[in-house]
Amino acid sequence: MSEISVSDARGQLPEVIDTAQNEAVVLQRHGRPVAVVISPGRYEELMDALEAAEDIAAFDAAMAEEDPSIPWEQVKADLGL
Repeated sequence: MSEISVSDARGQLPEVIDTAQNEAVVLQRHGRPVAVVISPGRYEELMDALEAAEDIAAFDAAMAEEDPSIPWEQVKADLGL
């Protein structure tokens, strides 16, 4: 991961973008991180991973519920199958 100040990044935007294709670039203001530049491919990977994590969390929460299960035969009967 690279770090660069916002003011330096303004003058080096093409280089920042090139670097972001291979690694995250942290933009800093007054020595504190304020943004991260990443490639579109990495962004998609992160969004997919986040979505998967949310799906896993929802599944785990559903499995932790203590509501009684409905027997499959009852579900079919309720649906008229």
